[in-house]
Amino acid sequence: MALNLNEIFSPAAIAAYWTNDPTNAQPYASDALFPARKKVSMELKWLRGHKGVGVSLKPSAFDTKATFRTRKGIQVTETNMPFFREGVHIDESDRRKIISVLATNQEFAADVINRVYDDTAQLITGARIVPERMVWQLLAPKDGKPGISIESNGVSYVYDYDPDGTWKQSNYKALTTKEKWDVPTTATPIATMTTAANAVLANTGEIITDAYMNTNTFHKMIAADEIKNRFLTVMKTTTAVLVDSEARSVVESASGIRIHLYDKMFKPEETATAEKYLPDGYVVLAPSGSLGNMYYVATPEEVDLMAGISNAQVSVVNTGVAITTKQEAHPVSTDIIASEIVLPSFERMDAVYCIKAY
Repeated sequence: MALNLNEIFSPAAIAAYWTNDPTNAQPYASDALFPARKKVSMELKWLRGHKGVGVSLKPSAFDTKATFRTRKGIQVTETNMPFFREGVHIDESDRRKIISVLATNQEFAADVINRVYDDTAQLITGARIVPERMVWQLLAPKDGKPGISIESNGVSYVYDYDPDGTWKQSNYKALTTKEKWDVPTTATPIATMTTAANAVLANTGEIITDAYMNTNTFHKMIAADEIKNRFLTVMKTTTAVLVDSEARSVVESASGIRIHLYDKMFKPEETATAEKYLPDGYVVLAPSGSLGNMYYVATPEEVDLMAGISNAQVSVVNTGVAITTKQEAHPVSTDIIASEIVLPSFERMDAVYCIKAY
């Protein structure tokens, strides 16, 4: 049976191709830390705060009024959510080539279709990069102030999640010369992480359970004499070769914190150099469970579809990424567009600590 070009270019077919590609099944760290949710309004409101360390109930005499505690004020963060959209254009010439192959060479047709899908699936991958990029700008802020800054195509989105600077003051530390992890003779990674975890516990009552870093940072950490000496003490020897798994075990058993290595990369622009989501030298300490939410809102294309006023085809993947295809009659062409409106909330930001280790 002859393949229909409109079926090949349908959003449902493109979405299915992307979903079934095993390379897209590799998890992003933000999936668990900031689970996806859908909302209606583009205005995002969320409450920043924590319960704090528990305070014992005061004793009271019978037949007396209760003593009322002073309540902490509710800190509400409110902002509008950013919009992202990009597409690929398949012109008359490309359409004719594809149709010709489909009509005359069925063996080659699958390769041609996959090439088209690969090009369009990159749009969905690009949409998936956006929220991941946002999350790590919040968790590992380069200047110590959690916020989101994305600028491209003449559009700039900037969101400050720490306008009063209190998070940077209490939840961020840039190590000094002797403390830095690239100075193995004086660095004390276990002590540094333990001190940070204790600070979070004292401030919020939350227990730090996980540490996130990339592999380069991990290797700097385990090169510290503090870790080597602790290993030798445990092994009751003066000489031993410390491998990565043993060093990891030493750190985790001494600190009570699980180590997670995260090395995923992305390109901020098509011609840019690839970057790590979690840069070298940064360590993120966090409690278990989600730290916030990743909110999506219906895009203009999805809204038009729901209202029945669009002649385009639309499918939605990853909770809120809209894939739209539109056929133009003159000149004959196909536009394939990916769009999303997305922004994270960060309710448990006070229970997160960032260390700039070197």
